[in-house]
Amino acid sequence: MASKSFSLSHLCSKQTTFLIFLLVSITLALFVLSVKPKRVPNITITLQVDKRKPAWFDVIEKNFDNRRIMVGLVNIDTTRMDANLYEQLDELHPQVESLSIDFDHVDENLKWKDFFPVWIDEDEKWGKPKCKDLPMPTWEDYRDVNVVVARVPCGKGSGMEGVRDVFRLQVNLVVANLAVESGRVMKLDAYEPVYVVFIGSCGPMVDIFKCDDLLFHQLGEYWVYKPDLRSLRQKMLMPVGSCQIAPGYAETGKEVWRAYISQSPATLKYNYTMRVLRLAYVTVLHSSEAYVCGAITLAQSILQTEKSILQYNNNYTRDLLLLADESIGPKSIRGLKASGWKIKRIQRILNPFAKKGSYNEWNYSKLRIWQLTMYDKIIFLDSDLLVLKNIDAFFAYPQLSASPNDFTLFNSGLMVIEPSLCMFENSMQKTLKVKPYNGGDQGLVNEIFTWWHRLPRKLNYLKSFQQGKGNDEKHEIPEDLYVIHYLGLKPWMCYRDYDCNWDMKELHVFASDLAHKMWWKVYHNMPKELQSYCGLIKKMDERIKQRRRRARNASLCDGHWKIVVKDPRRKHYEDLD
Repeated sequence: MASKSFSLSHLCSKQTTFLIFLLVSITLALFVLSVKPKRVPNITITLQVDKRKPAWFDVIEKNFDNRRIMVGLVNIDTTRMDANLYEQLDELHPQVESLSIDFDHVDENLKWKDFFPVWIDEDEKWGKPKCKDLPMPTWEDYRDVNVVVARVPCGKGSGMEGVRDVFRLQVNLVVANLAVESGRVMKLDAYEPVYVVFIGSCGPMVDIFKCDDLLFHQLGEYWVYKPDLRSLRQKMLMPVGSCQIAPGYAETGKEVWRAYISQSPATLKYNYTMRVLRLAYVTVLHSSEAYVCGAITLAQSILQTEKSILQYNNNYTRDLLLLADESIGPKSIRGLKASGWKIKRIQRILNPFAKKGSYNEWNYSKLRIWQLTMYDKIIFLDSDLLVLKNIDAFFAYPQLSASPNDFTLFNSGLMVIEPSLCMFENSMQKTLKVKPYNGGDQGLVNEIFTWWHRLPRKLNYLKSFQQGKGNDEKHEIPEDLYVIHYLGLKPWMCYRDYDCNWDMKELHVFASDLAHKMWWKVYHNMPKELQSYCGLIKKMDERIKQRRRRARNASLCDGHWKIVVKDPRRKHYEDLD
């Protein structure tokens, strides 16, 4: 009974506690309900105020600490779709003031090819090349801007970055120049930030506004950037197109870049604003070992053209880096390392528009160079290039700088680029959307970077001689070249005695005995153990002999099939497996 009595007493105690807890809870609930209606109006008012702000304003407002903000409006329509923007900015007065940036629109009759021509007079025989007029605002009237807001035209027919539309380019350059002109220098090479906002469905050109500087993106509505003004300033000193060669020392940052390249150690000692730059020459090998010899010779040509500037300039270091997929075996890797390359293994990237087994099938692997963020700048070179003179000075140029090719395009065999993970991701997204004009990487990168900076042809001299032009049957080349690009059959795939592009009439356009000798000169000057990687294999020799027989039977007029071959590589074949 005692045990039962204790249980009942304990149960009553628990019920009493529960009743007290329930009573308190109901009382609190009634109190909350009684005060809730008084809070609703305050919440409603706050939401209404937020709705009257531009959606992007919250992203930048915190950076001004209630200071006055001057907003410059570029290509904003005051009468139609942008009328609401003006109303929103008026609501933010007096903290926010706005002004419209006036500029004349570019002549609508001008086309992209007028700013990116196939050919210009690089030697200035008929005067210095000039670009067509691309009107800009009077900057003195607009140097008090903290935020630039612009609506970028989508271009004709598409909203993709690859659109070649002159007015679209003009708006992007107006915005970029306005940001640069408004960015005050605070100390040394630091600038007071200027924010850039693009509204609408079409964003800026990635060639001008780096994805690394993107703070926020609301899909289809707006992009907010905090541009690196030092980098943007350099780009704005470039010509408006490839209608002129980019300045010899890239003008911007000449207080920094020229010091890296050309000034004396005494001057460098006192240039305290400089930082150590991480630079690299980079090439890529994938899918086969056919270009291993070319890559070895390329490295040796770079090293053979080194100058003493590297011995005392502690503010600039540069590597030779080779990206190799699994097809490049251990023996080849040893030779590549011995020639001067550092090796980084990669997974190759498929070109979805190439035929299986074709030359272009995996050449999107070149996009991997944008992943090399351990470097500030890269000069990429294909493995069939040969460096004849030191080209370190060209690290000074901004992305993307290259030599011209056909149409309005650049040749992707040599490019100055700035590594960026977001740029790599951006490019990878394009691989499924953009069908390259030539089926390869050159077509793709030309659609990503439509605004590029022309480097002289002699920096990437294409060994190609158009038929029917001139009387130079020997296909001579200029004497002051920096780099030769060996199109057609490669020197190591021929005999040392002559360029075997002569053996086939359709390849005569790529033949040059002088260029051939220049490649083999570098070969002769490199260590014997490296020369073995450029050996002749039996299958290659048989292929050359077959082509020579065809040339003899066709009695090709150049007569190279008559040459008595003395290439010592024929005496012993190399096994490169």
